[in-house]
Amino acid sequence: MPLTFTLDPAVTPALRDGILDLWADVSNAGGAVGFVAPVEPETIRPELVKHFAGMAEGRTRLLVGHDEDGRVAATAFFSFNTHRLMTHWVWLYTVMVHPRHQGRGFGRDLLAAAADAARAFEGIEAIRLTCRGGLGLERFYDSCGYKEVGRIPDAIRVAPGDDRDDVIMLLPLA
Repeated sequence: MPLTFTLDPAVTPALRDGILDLWADVSNAGGAVGFVAPVEPETIRPELVKHFAGMAEGRTRLLVGHDEDGRVAATAFFSFNTHRLMTHWVWLYTVMVHPRHQGRGFGRDLLAAAADAARAFEGIEAIRLTCRGGLGLERFYDSCGYKEVGRIPDAIRVAPGDDRDDVIMLLPLA
């Protein structure tokens, strides 16, 4: 059964806890979403609070996917540029699909829903994101229409002696 996507859902305790659990589960399964396993939801909470603060200020929007049981199964956060010369594109952050749902096409569904949502944002012409090199993520994003437009070698230090490229991807919406 497909995920049900909602843009700008009400931030409830259930949503907050669902995102924290998703983020921890994705991180602990080896996902490249800003943390390294092992990680607990409480360690992630300050980052989620920053996303929620951006939402309250109108700088960030949330796309969430729920599974057939109503659980948070996927997320993507849009972040709007404040620089006047870059307001025609948005950043996509914290793109996650729960490990129990991976391999079922939900990542593609999430990115398609994000592109559809961004097309409805006034003046937005593209989505930009970064991903951690060395995991094949750039191939996945490429297969979803994103193009690699930059790479910063060894910009992400996962652990001492384990540096990864920061790969910049772009999806034109026109």
